[in-house]
Amino acid sequence: MECVRQTMNGAELSDMFKLPPTLLNRTVQVIILPAEDTTQEDVKTKKRQLGFLKDKVPELPDSFFDPLSEEDLQAWGL
Repeated sequence: MECVRQTMNGAELSDMFKLPPTLLNRTVQVIILPAEDTTQEDVKTKKRQLGFLKDKVPELPDSFFDPLSEEDLQAWGL
């Protein structure tokens, strides 16, 4: 893991960070570490399958797409 380590005056950092007053006029050491290691592979959206539904969802019959009957439409308030 790469990091950056820099020693500088606390007053130089006060414009970027809210520092305690005790650090403003002191030499401080700044260490920057990556918070999360991401790669282009991680950034790309991967298509996922729902494993818990595998082999459990039956295929829909063609009649599924037929229009609803008048009675069903009224039951749904349409």
